[in-house]
Amino acid sequence: MGLVVFAGMRVAMHPPVRAADAPVIYARQIAPILYKNCTTCHHPGGAGPFSLMTYADARRWGQQMLQVTQSRYMPPWLPEPGYGDFADNRRLSDSDLKLIREWVMTGMAQGDAADVPAAPHYGETWELGPPDLILKVAKPYTLIASGTDVFRNFVLPYPLKHTRYVRAIEILPGTPQVVHHANVLIDRTASFRKAHPRDWQEGVAGMELEVDAGHTFDPDSHFLFWKPDTPVLTEPEGMPWRLDPGNDLILNMHLKPSGKLETMQAEIGLYFTDKPPEKQPMLLQLEDDRALDIPPGARDFVVQDQMKLPVDVEVLGVYPHAHYLGKDLQGYAVLPSGEKKWLVWIRNWDIDRQSVYRYRTPLRLPKGTVLYMRYTYDNSSENIHNPNNPPIRVKAGNRSVDEMGHLWLQVLPLKRAPDAPDPRYLLEQAWMENRLRKDPQDSIAIFNLAGAYLGQGKYSQAIGAYRRELAIDADNPRTLTALGVALDKAGETQQAAETYEKAIDINSDQVDARFDLGRMDLNHDDAARAEQQFRAILEQHSDDADAHSGLGLALLKEQRPDAAQPEFQRALELNPHDAAALDGSAQLAIASGDPAHAADLLESAVKQDDKDAEMREHLAMAYVQLGRFGDAATQLKAAAALTPDDPTVHSLLSQVLTTTGQLNDAIVEQQAALHLDGNDADGWNNLGVLEVKAGKTSEAREDFQHALRIAPNHAQAQANLARLQAATTGNH
Repeated sequence: MGLVVFAGMRVAMHPPVRAADAPVIYARQIAPILYKNCTTCHHPGGAGPFSLMTYADARRWGQQMLQVTQSRYMPPWLPEPGYGDFADNRRLSDSDLKLIREWVMTGMAQGDAADVPAAPHYGETWELGPPDLILKVAKPYTLIASGTDVFRNFVLPYPLKHTRYVRAIEILPGTPQVVHHANVLIDRTASFRKAHPRDWQEGVAGMELEVDAGHTFDPDSHFLFWKPDTPVLTEPEGMPWRLDPGNDLILNMHLKPSGKLETMQAEIGLYFTDKPPEKQPMLLQLEDDRALDIPPGARDFVVQDQMKLPVDVEVLGVYPHAHYLGKDLQGYAVLPSGEKKWLVWIRNWDIDRQSVYRYRTPLRLPKGTVLYMRYTYDNSSENIHNPNNPPIRVKAGNRSVDEMGHLWLQVLPLKRAPDAPDPRYLLEQAWMENRLRKDPQDSIAIFNLAGAYLGQGKYSQAIGAYRRELAIDADNPRTLTALGVALDKAGETQQAAETYEKAIDINSDQVDARFDLGRMDLNHDDAARAEQQFRAILEQHSDDADAHSGLGLALLKEQRPDAAQPEFQRALELNPHDAAALDGSAQLAIASGDPAHAADLLESAVKQDDKDAEMREHLAMAYVQLGRFGDAATQLKAAAALTPDDPTVHSLLSQVLTTTGQLNDAIVEQQAALHLDGNDADGWNNLGVLEVKAGKTSEAREDFQHALRIAPNHAQAQANLARLQAATTGNH
């Protein structure tokens, strides 16, 4: 049997196939296969080198189509069947392969043209219609005519002045035939643009890049991976991703020279939704790039990693990634029961055909499951993808001629108990601890681990981790700002203020430090200093919604409602979902005698930030004014669960429960308040009144006396005690 070389592959030529009794024809058997599996790339203007939209096209390219399908080089699909049930599986079935083989070998008959199904339509512009926002690369880029693959990163600043949620994204690469694939990254702090101030508009070379998310944990974790056969990326229901003012999108493109100079200027189309995400996915990564040191000639160099899941998750998709030496890529999970479940297995890796693979049905993995990655590399001359001939030693790196070994998983933590920590923080902690096990000096992992501790309320561990990173990089303003947050949460307000101020001294444009210092001042009733911080931010960034809402709250605390109102209004113009601005506007509505409007605003605010106990208190007060005492009690119970050490919440809840007739529960809550603040004379008096109503006269007497020991001139306690003594005397 002869061999023919095609695009670097060795493809066996098949002997002629005996004609079937009913010959295979294009109209009824071949066209449906091509329309389903091939024409997304192979259409006029598509990424494929030729079109397969018509019978004439298919006949012209029939022999080549036979070769690449029988070898399974096309359609591009790397995962082994049976090792992960993926949506949009492009692997041709054995019966499809047989039909193509018989059709080509028996003369490629057309059949009745009337039997050809309607061809799919591929628009020349946007598949989903006009986008809500189009971002265009700043300057055209000219790709060289020949040579190795090119990896280029283009920055597209988000121009809007308010937050939006993205339900779908589409890329028009400009010259699709030279674009192999692209990734879109969200740069929350414009860190990449700031790192490349002179060349970001022309595009920055590089295969991989890291961006700085700031000092906060960002839960938005989406596979924004584009390839020519899936031009539209639509997010699952309830899982849009967020874009804030000041964010950048980075278009990371893999380009392949075509033999002539090609000029391109990519565009990204964004489609918005007004609904914020209801589900919060997260990306996890297995890797051990430090172990990548592959000697020349090594055929079976193995890199492995593993991580135990601290919570139950559903795996939504996987993205295996290596460079040219990757050969056998395995990802699997071992359940606590010992059962093995495959995540993905690629026996013959090809960087030119990499993709994200999404499961047809999410794969559920229980807490305690261990995730495994096992990648094998071939650095021999027999590896047809090896870019070096003769082979050379290859280590980890961001260039295409370096090597990588990553297995990314998009997981959705399953619903947690109301009092349990956010499972994303537990996942982040497990991931970062795994990274530090391999490299104890990994500063990114230390910083992210500290953030995971902070999110769980483990303030002392967070402080220790931030200081551990500062031992590596003492003057990092981002780390200093995050340490300030942890110190503030731990009650070390003076140290927190000094830490924020140090960050600002190092970088006067450190917005996060100023903002957090302003919020801390607000929480500690230093509204005037808070006002100074927020105004300083707005002098540099006039469209910062958070600074406008912070300034509004400071002005409100300074008893300046007329000045606060326009600040809240501006914040909501920039970001209609700004919880602080909604809360501040609601306080103004309550003060003006409009509790119904206040309740609407606060309901929206609580949806945005359901962990803010103070907003729940405000909503409860609006409900009280509306006579919705049961709803008020529900909000105060939630607030008490969030801040169990706050006596005010327990006292308010006691009052509401009294109104609804739940006297015994009201007494319990008032006792809880006094357990936290035993010097509250009003609280002891209120407890006495409740116990009088419950018929507990001796306990009530002691409560009133306790109030008077704290405040001897407490008029209400004096009157209540006198009334109680008169009543008990009269009974005798």
